[in-house]
Amino acid sequence: MDINGTVAVVTGGGTGIGAAVAESLARKGAAAVVVNYSRSAAEAEATAGRLRDLGCKAEAVAADVSDDAAVRRLAERVRAAHGRVDALVCNAGTTKWVPFPDLEGLTDDVWRQIMGVNLMGAFYCARAFAPDLRATRGAIVNVASVAGLLGTGSSIAYGVSKAAMLHLTRDLAVALGPEVRVNAVAPGIVATRWHIDRVGEQVFAEMAGREEAKAPLRRTARPEHIAQMVTALLEADLVTGEVLVGDGGRHLTY
Repeated sequence: MDINGTVAVVTGGGTGIGAAVAESLARKGAAAVVVNYSRSAAEAEATAGRLRDLGCKAEAVAADVSDDAAVRRLAERVRAAHGRVDALVCNAGTTKWVPFPDLEGLTDDVWRQIMGVNLMGAFYCARAFAPDLRATRGAIVNVASVAGLLGTGSSIAYGVSKAAMLHLTRDLAVALGPEVRVNAVAPGIVATRWHIDRVGEQVFAEMAGREEAKAPLRRTARPEHIAQMVTALLEADLVTGEVLVGDGGRHLTY
């Protein structure tokens, strides 16, 4: 796929990895990028503004991806405004920090919230935009996590949701081929504002330092690194059903 001139939808596009992906697409000449958000309205509007400064037709659109009806309305709005969709990046995600031994902390509400956004949200988006992507022979990239590959992450529910997302990626690659390619990225620890704010700068620096010491590349990912991976998968015309890990090689040394 040549990103120049395309129409893209990025869920969870207001901040962090999603915002970096949206900006990467705009810099590569995307004609339009729809920045989806659920709660981060001001940040999403600011991101869309930066994209417009780059010459991209961008708008911030609210939709809770865990709500199928809301996702279908989002697809209808994008269809009416732009007439096509070439790329879908399912980046919206959520978690709750629950230590692995605390099984009682994994309440039904925790499971429903995390699976609803991370797994069902990706499926709802793929289903809603499938007709558009088939028509343009487009591509989907799901933003998962190394927590879906290893026994690590913020909670068991989070890891399970990302593992399911990775399998969904493979199944959708079969279901939507040959017109649509479906791939995933699996980042490790990423220096996002959300993560740093969640644990505090000092704790994050210490945590990142420990991970870097065990990673072959001795680096912590920034959102821009993950955006590079997403863009590469959108452009890779012969790749589908694959998972690209972005953690500096840390998964090799667990």
